[in-house]
Amino acid sequence: MNDLRTANLLGALALALNDRLTDVTSARAERGAAAPAALVTVSFYPGESIDALAQTLGLSHSATVRLADRLAEDGLLERRGGADGRTSALYLTRKGRARASAILKDRADSLVEALKPLSVEESAHLTSLLEKMLGALTQDRQQADHICRLCDEDVCPGEDCPVECAVK
Repeated sequence: MNDLRTANLLGALALALNDRLTDVTSARAERGAAAPAALVTVSFYPGESIDALAQTLGLSHSATVRLADRLAEDGLLERRGGADGRTSALYLTRKGRARASAILKDRADSLVEALKPLSVEESAHLTSLLEKMLGALTQDRQQADHICRLCDEDVCPGEDCPVECAVK
């Protein structure tokens, strides 16, 4: 087996899937590549602070503030007083929750389509390999949150998530 070829194929697959996911989720969010992840993250963690969201998205505080402002202008997100009075807590509106659900559906549809060439056995083997690789790639909580920023946590709850398990 040629490990360099396998690595190259993995890189090509990762880019192809990233391009596909960016296309389908960005189109739905209508605000660039970070918007879908922001909506999905806040849908699973209502009351998230700007600072926590910035860390999850890998954006600066000011970029996250601008993103939150745009999402609020679109009627998808609202700010409420945070725990300490100095911060804002982020919540999705009804429209924002519907948009986050649509993003997750589009993401799932796209990924399921990519898995169609695999048999049931191949898919099960791939699942095992992905769990192993994701667990090994996860070094800390911040990285775990970043890796899972577009994940459907109802499909892969914390106790079954290799990323979550790696940081517990």
